[in-house]
Amino acid sequence: MGGAAVDDGPTGVKAPDGGWGWAVLCGCFVITGFSYAFPKAISVFYKELIQEFGVGYSDTAWISSILLAMLYGTGPLCSVLVNRFGCRPVMMVGGLFASLGMILASFATSIIQIYFTTGVITGLGLALNFQPSLIMLNRYFDQKRPLANGLAAAGSPVFLSCLSPLGHVLEHEYGWRGGFLILGGMLLNCCACGALMRPLQPPKKPVDQEEPSSKVVEKKPKRKLLDFVVFKDRGFLIYAIAASIMVLGLFVPPVFVISYAEHLGNSDTNAAFLLSILGFVDLFSRPTCGIIAGLKWVRPHCVYLFAFAMVFNGVTDLVGSMSVDYTHLVIFCVFFGISYGMVGALQFEVLMAIVGTEKFPSAIGLVLLMEAMAVLVGPPSAGMILDATHKNYMVVFMVAGSQVTLSALVLGFGNFFCIKKKHKEPKKEVDASPAELLLIRKRPESSLMLSSEVEQFLKEDTEKNGEVNMNPETCV
Repeated sequence: MGGAAVDDGPTGVKAPDGGWGWAVLCGCFVITGFSYAFPKAISVFYKELIQEFGVGYSDTAWISSILLAMLYGTGPLCSVLVNRFGCRPVMMVGGLFASLGMILASFATSIIQIYFTTGVITGLGLALNFQPSLIMLNRYFDQKRPLANGLAAAGSPVFLSCLSPLGHVLEHEYGWRGGFLILGGMLLNCCACGALMRPLQPPKKPVDQEEPSSKVVEKKPKRKLLDFVVFKDRGFLIYAIAASIMVLGLFVPPVFVISYAEHLGNSDTNAAFLLSILGFVDLFSRPTCGIIAGLKWVRPHCVYLFAFAMVFNGVTDLVGSMSVDYTHLVIFCVFFGISYGMVGALQFEVLMAIVGTEKFPSAIGLVLLMEAMAVLVGPPSAGMILDATHKNYMVVFMVAGSQVTLSALVLGFGNFFCIKKKHKEPKKEVDASPAELLLIRKRPESSLMLSSEVEQFLKEDTEKNGEVNMNPETCV
């Protein structure tokens, strides 16, 4: 877990670190923005849905919860589909599902129908786009991958700052049905992003280099649709446990910071402005952290940078729990935006470094499934604590900060004490004259044969070679 796994990708092609990869990065930027911002953006329609169907706020809040559950919980399904059909077709079908769900929701006559259309169908469509886009980003970038991850992760705050105001305009001009219909049309852009995910092709060999023996087709071992071998990797286990603990408290402050500000006597406008501050700082924090993680002396230890980001986030929650006025909350949102952006930029970069390109499709699916359970438990349990303590936000923020800090300790100390570091073996020096060394270097590899190979050859064909007595005189 402490070092990056270097591989050439499933097709044996090295990541180009540019070229068409920048188009893939743009597609990943859009997909990440839709996936993370969309569940929050549709909350602007909740008031009209409450009036339309005569339900409570808690009933409408289930829409975003189901969306997030589908985004995280269908991770293994996405892994199976990607390994079976590839990233591009899965993403294009996912874009159709995401759009179809919102279009069908615009004709809904009950809140249950919106649960199924917006929550399940659209959520599944976004999940089928989000995970494959990260897999393709991992295949196209290697040396510049930390920067690419940071830029792609910046799609979340950018789209959140755009989709929320757009939702208000659509609600005012066309109502919630017209707004859902237009958003469904916008989600068709996921199909265009999927079309950008061109699979890497191995370079063609010149005709002169092709040998007759190369015409023989070698049978390749069947690739597992969902590889559970990753659980044998200690680094992956430590990461999965730490990430599951982290998401218990990571999303709590953004959910409750507005109500915290209102509880302190601030206006609705000032309270909502806190999220704008958080998103603006988050926007610059993610690519900056990606640049830092890509430095030569930082990248081999990016897991510890991730642990630092988690500690930073947890301590920010603990200190922010003591806020007593609006100024304190503004300072809290600035530091939370920095740490939240660092976590967002590093979480998948670290996972890619741990498992490598070939195992990443299965690894991310299994990690997202584990996180899905924690995502569903985190905010509701914080709400229960808030009710039990009679709106004592200090306790809620302290619990969230403690959970994130604990996850950082699990990741940092687990990696330090449980992962063995590989030491490079020193090269053996050969006692030979310069003329002999020159002859060894010029000698073709095919002419070099170990003594054990000669001995095995003499053993296998005793009829031609005669009986061989295994003693120092006959062993070459």
